[in-house]
Amino acid sequence: MTPSPTEPSTRSRRRPIAVPALLAALALTAACSNSSSSSGGGSGGTQTLAGDCAKYQPYAGHSGSTVTVFASILSPESDNLEKSWSEFAKCTGIKISYEGSNDFESQLPVRVTGGNAPDFAIIPQPGLLAQMVKSGKVVKPPEQTAANQDRWSPVWKTYGSVNGTFYAAPMSANMKSLVWYSPKAFKQAGYEVPKTWADLMALSDRIAKAGATKPWCGGIASGTATGWPATDWLEEVVLGTYGGEVYDQWVSHKVKFSDEKITTAMRTIADWMQNPAWVNGGYGDVKSIATTTFQDAGAPILTGKCAMLQQASFYKAQWPKDTKVGPDGDIFAFHLPAVNPAVPNPVEGGGEFLTAFASRPEVQAVQNYLSSADWASSRVRTATGWVSANQGVDKSLYTDPIDRLSADALTDPAATFRFDGSDLMPAAVGAGQEWKSLTAWFAEGQSIQKTAADIDAAWPQ
Repeated sequence: MTPSPTEPSTRSRRRPIAVPALLAALALTAACSNSSSSSGGGSGGTQTLAGDCAKYQPYAGHSGSTVTVFASILSPESDNLEKSWSEFAKCTGIKISYEGSNDFESQLPVRVTGGNAPDFAIIPQPGLLAQMVKSGKVVKPPEQTAANQDRWSPVWKTYGSVNGTFYAAPMSANMKSLVWYSPKAFKQAGYEVPKTWADLMALSDRIAKAGATKPWCGGIASGTATGWPATDWLEEVVLGTYGGEVYDQWVSHKVKFSDEKITTAMRTIADWMQNPAWVNGGYGDVKSIATTTFQDAGAPILTGKCAMLQQASFYKAQWPKDTKVGPDGDIFAFHLPAVNPAVPNPVEGGGEFLTAFASRPEVQAVQNYLSSADWASSRVRTATGWVSANQGVDKSLYTDPIDRLSADALTDPAATFRFDGSDLMPAAVGAGQEWKSLTAWFAEGQSIQKTAADIDAAWPQ
């Protein structure tokens, strides 16, 4: 699963949100208040922006209004998200009220059907988007938002569409196919970054036999979204074993979970992430993976208790701020190799999509801005650990090596790229039964056959 894209995203699930820095907000308020004027107030008033705020003139005229945003993105990533639109908000006078929840996937349908929908939701699963569209509450985007999609590869617009109709603008892209490790620890132990799956498994065995460190960390706990990291492991193995065609058939349920191809992929995972000699360094046995949060899963790499963690590019936000991330640093990542060498450069990615439930002018102004290359560039500048597939973003803005690695992989024309599979599946499956069943597989030792059968049974008729 993503954002996430994000997940997160990204499917990106984080700890409780934090308030942006007060001093920065006060400074920006002063800068913008000295360069703008308005009359009439509220939505629809005349508003002229000048100075540093002049670039937001296309979005002006709605000072004093509030727009609500609901998402699964939590701190620390949500802190950077809020900073990325803070100048826009101060200059235009539109307050963007953000709420992040670890129970996003279950709460959004409840709020929408209960008449308490946010103005926007940042949805990391096209399957959940389709469910929301079916509710009849999603509002089609304005013309400018639709026009902004010209800066994305056409495939991204299809992910934000339902039955051929465009509903949700992509906001972020994330690289799922990464393995986090410590270059310093590898160098000290004489380990080399593996280039093939066979090399990766041989390295895992070597680390385990050395005795001091478990080769793998793991954690799939994430509130009501518990289980989603395990869906990523399955997607990586299916894509890296059989390639894009089988992956597409599986995502559409033409190939069932109980099919021999998918159960074989699950056995590959069992040999990898359910091997008691290989997991879960720093936390416990195989079952501890189900109770370890995905945010905390990689921490033992820094203490030498485990060596590697398979997680997306957005995981960079989880390392302590003083962690040196780079090829010679405390932490870095490498591309997860294909299980089958015949599959060229498999890349699983995710993303997040801005979905509107209101059409007020101020909502459309925010929608237009957050779908623009200007906002994407602002988000890249705000902090590292975030990537956009918006072609209007200058790649020189990516100063972080993980971001560059991710951007290169996501734009590689030779890669076997596929969007996060569970995000594409119907929400009842990809954001429901699959999470539940894969969690039971780890927590209770449930059989592969029952796990697969239960997920197949949840597929909508």
